[in-house]
Amino acid sequence: MSVRPSDKTISFVIKPVLFVICLIPLLLLTIGALNETLGANPVETMTRETGEWTLRFLLITLLVTPLRRILGWFWLIKLRRMLGLFVFFYAVMHLLTYIWFDQFFNVNEIIKDVIKRPFITVGFTAFILLIPLAVTSTNKMMKRLKKNWGRLHRLIYIIAVLGLLHFIWLVKADYLVPVIYGLILFLLLFYRSYYQRNS
Repeated sequence: MSVRPSDKTISFVIKPVLFVICLIPLLLLTIGALNETLGANPVETMTRETGEWTLRFLLITLLVTPLRRILGWFWLIKLRRMLGLFVFFYAVMHLLTYIWFDQFFNVNEIIKDVIKRPFITVGFTAFILLIPLAVTSTNKMMKRLKKNWGRLHRLIYIIAVLGLLHFIWLVKADYLVPVIYGLILFLLLFYRSYYQRNS
């Protein structure tokens, strides 16, 4: 029998704790930048870490539905929106790090990069697709879009594939981590396909 926290516990305990936990990666990066402990190339470290945390939060968000169905943890659905918004938050941090510290807001160079470098093209496409999901994450937008909301938010699976591809192309040597992320994503997509066929 699954244990279900009360709505008050979710709202006043679990959500605030989760919010703080989700901010820890950014806090650690900020401390590292201030203390100059991010290595020989701090910009590369910040770009890599914010990008990888975007992918991690994306996979965690996708994991909510399987856990809810398999373990009966239906209360997890109340946390999915926050996790999804943190995907967008870290994606913004990732893009901002690239635009600000790598390209110094040079629009022409950014456009050339997006066109000429496939991994940046894919990453930028994934970010653009994230925007409507973040904008329509409110209850008001869910009610307004009705069934179209669900159709729109299925883009998260395409975004996940693009994000993984972006990460794989970015990695130059050790492919173990991308392989692990890829396996997790494959299992999540397989579960979704299996559930749809048997429901």
